[in-house]
Amino acid sequence: MTPTFRTLATVVAEAAKVATGFLQLRMTVRKVLTQCIGRRISFFKDVRPIVYCDHLQIKRGEVLIQSRKTPLPKSSTGIPGFDQITKGGLPEGRTTLVCGAAGCGKTLFAMEFLIHGALEHNEPGVFIAFEETAEDLAQNVASLGFDVNQLISKKKLAVDHVHIERSEIEETGEYDLDGLFVRLGYAIDSINAKRVVLDTLEALFSSLPNEGILRAELRRLFRWLKDRGVTAVITAERGEGTLTRHGLEEYVSDCVILLDHRVTDQLSTRRLRVVKYRGSSHGTNEYPFLIDEDGISVMPITSTSLQHTASNERVSTGIPALDGMLEGRGLFRGGSVLISGTAGTGKTSISASFARAVCQGGERCLYFAFEESQSQILRNMRSIGIDLQPSVNKGLLRFHAARPNAYGLEMHIATMLRVIEQFNPVAVVIDPLTNLVSIGSQSEVRDALLRLIDHLKLRQITGFFTSLTHDGSALESTDVGVSSLMDTWLLLRDIESNGERNRGLHILKSRGMAHSNQIREFHLSDQGVDLTEVYLGPGGVLTGAARQAQEAREQAEAVARAHEIDRRQRELERRRQALKAQIEALHATFEAEEEDMRRLIEQAEMRESVIKSDRNVMARLRGSGNNKAGENSYEKSSQSKDVKARKAGAKRSRR
Repeated sequence: MTPTFRTLATVVAEAAKVATGFLQLRMTVRKVLTQCIGRRISFFKDVRPIVYCDHLQIKRGEVLIQSRKTPLPKSSTGIPGFDQITKGGLPEGRTTLVCGAAGCGKTLFAMEFLIHGALEHNEPGVFIAFEETAEDLAQNVASLGFDVNQLISKKKLAVDHVHIERSEIEETGEYDLDGLFVRLGYAIDSINAKRVVLDTLEALFSSLPNEGILRAELRRLFRWLKDRGVTAVITAERGEGTLTRHGLEEYVSDCVILLDHRVTDQLSTRRLRVVKYRGSSHGTNEYPFLIDEDGISVMPITSTSLQHTASNERVSTGIPALDGMLEGRGLFRGGSVLISGTAGTGKTSISASFARAVCQGGERCLYFAFEESQSQILRNMRSIGIDLQPSVNKGLLRFHAARPNAYGLEMHIATMLRVIEQFNPVAVVIDPLTNLVSIGSQSEVRDALLRLIDHLKLRQITGFFTSLTHDGSALESTDVGVSSLMDTWLLLRDIESNGERNRGLHILKSRGMAHSNQIREFHLSDQGVDLTEVYLGPGGVLTGAARQAQEAREQAEAVARAHEIDRRQRELERRRQALKAQIEALHATFEAEEEDMRRLIEQAEMRESVIKSDRNVMARLRGSGNNKAGENSYEKSSQSKDVKARKAGAKRSRR
């Protein structure tokens, strides 16, 4: 059995019964109401027994009311954004009041509720009109692409015009709506309708000043619709200081939707607010909505949750040097990138480089321009070597150019979302987003851009935004205050020195990656966008002509140093060769002397050998005594000759 909530009287009565004889009641009824559901309450301090009363459980020191959440059945309206705000649509089987001034979209809201129900949920609907005929209604919604006559022929829709002439109405005590109930009941039964619309309620009671009759018949009408089990939408005109003219309908309705159409600074904006919704939580803010060729679309102020997926895939910026400053891999896919700077710093050029890189990879890019036309952008980019026309011809690049004051801020955002949905790009460029400030306040622009950025992140679309910084403003700030929403922020600035202005770029932040902290000078030429390192010296940062002059001086000094090194190397080589020649000459002299000494030694050895041979011969011819004396005499004579010969050879060697 499904648990149900106890009324306040029941809770207090049961609690009082249990508390009798133990303690006095120490908690007020207000606290019971505000704290009892789903919470533990310090109700009794010394209650010892445990008592169960249906779904009321009382323990020592606490009162515990247990309940199960049963979601309220809802009927989807099929209106983009509205079902998100109401968490499913309108209350099923109950009555919803849609009120507002003339021209705010009450009839269109009700008709879309019926048509989407018939087409998307197979729930036939009945439209009871008190002001417009069936033919007029069919023509009005035909511009939105809805064929009412076809739905009528298929018994998916029934349209009945009830003509009421105010001059023929007379108030009596017997006035009631039985005739309307019969007519409405027949229409419901004829197509087995699940949805009903009454447009508008004032037509029934406009000539009846008796508030008692009004209140009674209104309650009776709402009760009759609920008894039939149909989901009803009743439209009503807004009164002075009240939601409706009679100020009664909003109190008997289960759900009240307020539509508003306001004009500020000659720009119109439509707003929607859920005033009340019995039995269900809902968005309580004012939400802008649009009426265009696709019908009504409601845009929530912010996304309901931050659950988009963060990709690790990288995409190129189209500038290799800039990719190098971003870990050499570029940007994260699905991230948001902001390029801010004063006029003429090159924001559009960098955006065009990114768009070309996306298209060169075979992917789609959508370019929203608020200052220049498509033809002008294509011409200007060709002058710096960025030809976007081939990507346009292939259908990979689409431009959507419009002046900011062409229509309101919400229409711009809705148009962007619709074009994104149709084109399905992987990258979107908005150039510049600061122009939107002219059609809305900073908070409105921020809220609108927040919705757009959330939508892009949910679809993993890389967003590339440019922001114009006015002269005299802080460079590290934006007019729309969206810098905190961006993942990467590229700051462009003018660097003035030596009578000229040059462009500089540095990365102010880039979440999730290491990035360069250097300022780079970038150039626009017929070869596209290129970055160069600025010169950092004792005199500070040099750019432009000063940097080129300094580089020329450094190059000349480098050439002079190279020449000096080359000269010294040649001198060293010459001396090396001279020394080598001297060494070779000394080596040759030494070898010659060595050869002479070798020959002298050989000659001495030959003489020694001859002497020994002669000595042996003479020894055999003479006696042994004489022989010895002769040998000694001859030997001394020979040694004296050898010493003289060696001294003569040494003198020649020294010379």
